[in-house]
Amino acid sequence: MARSGLAGAARVAHWADAALGPGRDAGRADGKATLSDETAERAAADLGLTAAQVRADWDTARLAGLVEVHGDSARPGWRLRAWDRDDSAVLRGWVALFDAWSLAHPEPADHEPAAVAEVVSAMPQVLSFLQLSAGPVPMEQLLDLLQQRVTELRTERCEIPYGPQPDPAGQAEDQAQDRARPEDAPLEPLLDWALHALASVGALTYGDGQATLTPLGSWAVWVKLEQICVAAQSPAGNIEVAAEEMLRGCAQLRPNAARAEYRAWLAARPVGSAVTELIDAARGEDALLRGLAFEALRVVGAPAEPDVRAVADEPTLRPYALLWLAEHDGHDPEDAHEVLTREEATWLWVDTAAAVADHGEAPLLVRHLESAVQPTVPMLLDEVRAVGHPRTVQVLVALAAAHPDPALAKAVRRAAFQVHTGRS
Repeated sequence: MARSGLAGAARVAHWADAALGPGRDAGRADGKATLSDETAERAAADLGLTAAQVRADWDTARLAGLVEVHGDSARPGWRLRAWDRDDSAVLRGWVALFDAWSLAHPEPADHEPAAVAEVVSAMPQVLSFLQLSAGPVPMEQLLDLLQQRVTELRTERCEIPYGPQPDPAGQAEDQAQDRARPEDAPLEPLLDWALHALASVGALTYGDGQATLTPLGSWAVWVKLEQICVAAQSPAGNIEVAAEEMLRGCAQLRPNAARAEYRAWLAARPVGSAVTELIDAARGEDALLRGLAFEALRVVGAPAEPDVRAVADEPTLRPYALLWLAEHDGHDPEDAHEVLTREEATWLWVDTAAAVADHGEAPLLVRHLESAVQPTVPMLLDEVRAVGHPRTVQVLVALAAAHPDPALAKAVRRAAFQVHTGRS
């Protein structure tokens, strides 16, 4: 259903990718990443549609993330790239459209924005009721529920004023203003608009005075409720903290518990800002947080691909990003390291050793020797000296102090001294 519902949007997005890409005869830009009249007419002629249909499908493509807007330009989104091979990308695109239902259908022009915002805020409860009903629900019943929820929202934001109270004349003026506020506006036209908007994105059917969730709409509501439940069950209580603090809180958790914490943290915030926070945390000096950040990005999955790909040229993040992308593209995690060059693998070995030295125990650092790609310790030391990791000296000193073999420890200390003094 999601694929068929977004088929028109995908068709226009694919057309734009092919016809308007770099180096091609693009249509005139309008500074808003919307289609100019010239481009819309051209697309309509190529696709056998009307210009109005092209514009509608383009708007849907933007809301679904098939097209991503950056400033005054647009480019294909990761969901369009994955359209033919990844059903989850299609579902995520539809959920993004579902989340933007209030933008997909023009709101009533004669209603106050505050009243519209109240209805938008109240609709999740209406949708939950529709899901629980598992069938058609009369408009009158939905209107009664909407009125109750809007009343609750208004009550929640009421505040008792502190300090001097206004004079009676001022109170009279405020009361006159209250009578003109949108609180007295009838909600029925706004409910009608909301149901039509949700029907336009395929979340429900609406007609004959009743509404029914579609199977896709019911699934989307269930997903949203599940996300709320996941966010409410954070095992370590890190939902509201920044990414770096959350990752530090996960450092001592077992892998499964850490992944549960990542899922809860991610469910509580928009995926775009969450990915940005995690990558910023990975850029810090703590190598442990770097590794944990990319573990959290594995939980994010495909939506993180553009951002991960964008940092693959940053030396500090490159090995982590390449491994993430390899696994995302289907490589077995045990074989993903094969995408790294010898130098990148060595840099990653030093970075991981720095994390172990800072946060682990000495035996762990000794065992870390076994994960090196070099077959012998002398070869490892030669390549570690050449790789230029900023923590090389500290890692070698810690390894020399931890290793039980005096001869090997001496060789490692010598290598640390040579790096420190700049000698080869």
